[in-house]
Amino acid sequence: MPFPPPPPEPDSPSDPNGSSPPKRWVSQKNSIVAFSSIAIALYGYDQGMMSLVNTNYSYLRTMGISGDSSMVGVIVSVYYLGCLVGAIIASDWADKKGRKRSINACLYTTVVGNILMFMSGIIPWKSDNTWRGGSCALMLIGRVVLGLGVGGIDATIPVYSSELSKDGARGRALAKEFQANIGGLLVAFGLNLLSTRLLGKESQWAWRLPIIIMQVFPWVLIFIIKRLPESPRWLISEDRIDDARKALIGLHGEVQADEFLDEFHRAQQEESDEQIGYLDMLNWNGSQFHPTMVTVMGQINQALTGYGAVSVYGPQIFELLGWDVLAAENTTLINYTIYFMMMVIAWMSIDVLGRRKLMVWGSGGLAICFALLAVLGGLALDLFHEPSLIIEILGSIVLVVSTAIFGICWLATVWLIPTEIYPSGARAQGSAISVIIWGLANFAVTFLTPLGFNYLKYWLFLVFAMTNTFAGWWTWRYSPETGGRSFEENQEFFVSAREEGSWVVKKVDGGKFLRMPPKQQDVANAEDGEIAKDDPTETAPLLEQHSESG
Repeated sequence: MPFPPPPPEPDSPSDPNGSSPPKRWVSQKNSIVAFSSIAIALYGYDQGMMSLVNTNYSYLRTMGISGDSSMVGVIVSVYYLGCLVGAIIASDWADKKGRKRSINACLYTTVVGNILMFMSGIIPWKSDNTWRGGSCALMLIGRVVLGLGVGGIDATIPVYSSELSKDGARGRALAKEFQANIGGLLVAFGLNLLSTRLLGKESQWAWRLPIIIMQVFPWVLIFIIKRLPESPRWLISEDRIDDARKALIGLHGEVQADEFLDEFHRAQQEESDEQIGYLDMLNWNGSQFHPTMVTVMGQINQALTGYGAVSVYGPQIFELLGWDVLAAENTTLINYTIYFMMMVIAWMSIDVLGRRKLMVWGSGGLAICFALLAVLGGLALDLFHEPSLIIEILGSIVLVVSTAIFGICWLATVWLIPTEIYPSGARAQGSAISVIIWGLANFAVTFLTPLGFNYLKYWLFLVFAMTNTFAGWWTWRYSPETGGRSFEENQEFFVSAREEGSWVVKKVDGGKFLRMPPKQQDVANAEDGEIAKDDPTETAPLLEQHSESG
């Protein structure tokens, strides 16, 4: 858990769904933080798990494929197709049935998908673990079903979390959750590496145990979600005012609950009553087309950084730098450990430097790192024709640095922006579109990367250097700074862009959205009769964390 539990507090009011929880030793606020973090860690666990499953000899025999078969990439990447479908279904449920019920359904779906993966070829049929192709088919089905659940979670958790966080700390909250994502990746890879060392690459349990251990995540989340409140914003949108008040009392106490309730109710009434659908978001003339394109390109550009491939195929990438299999796996573990630690810098900087600046700087740094890796890979494979310790060490340092850059600058930012630029009626759909594009982009990257290993070798790094250059240019030109502003303030950018006929950030509203707003903006607004800095508005916290140090 990223935050220590607070002292015991009195009984909270009834849950919005009608249940009366017992006396609590962990507050609702900390439960929400823990829940969101574990849910995001679930996705990271899958990435770390598959990175060594792909190289297990028993797994390859059970699937009836070779280590260099394109089916290795298909089994990994088909999961992302499940994710995009799950995101669509879950976001629809999140709007119609509530954030909690949508997430709960996704958790049970994840349980089923994980069991199907574990059962693939577990008992030989006529001395054949491949089940005449059935093992691979069941693994593919399991990966898709798992993707349905995890994709739905990824679509709803950022919305749920952002609706319970203050404007000045939304980035910090989500970046902490994504640190848990890397924690999940690290735990999975560590368990996988331990089981491989103890049991060997010929043992089926070396790959089955890390798969079934994933069950811990959804079951813990199913237990926690029973005590969580529904999003007060969603409850207000459904005219469930009393339930929204109960949820706010459980989060923030009775006195401020009424103040928050009045403010959220006013904000809801000010928004258009028009139902916003996917066609309105994808139609060129639709009111939400511009923010949707910012969302889409953010996810495409994140995929173009190449770090979906590094997360899933870490050991193989270190082998391209000259390490043998054992050393590559150990170095990957070190890389993931540093990755996890560097996420502290991410949540410390994202609300200080802003989303846009981090992404632009990050793309530049990644482009330089991948260009260096292409040179070092060429030296290792073409010049020396044998392992060179200096090249291996230098290449590993560069790859670790690039991993840190990605974690700090790109991991959380593109997930945060969609939760900040849409009105309430489109926030869940916007988050779903983000997951859909993430699924399609990562499907392509994780499917093509094994082919890149086989045919491009170290030239694959040069490809990523060029794609990072493009990602940085697009972000600099078209992606507005959304940090430090309320949801409504961020929508002003798109209104101004429509009126001025330009999407170029520096040309919209005098370049106001090139950077974070001045710290005194709230004071100025108060002088104009708008939102006072200490008023219970969009800028006031719903989730005040008990530990700012994490």
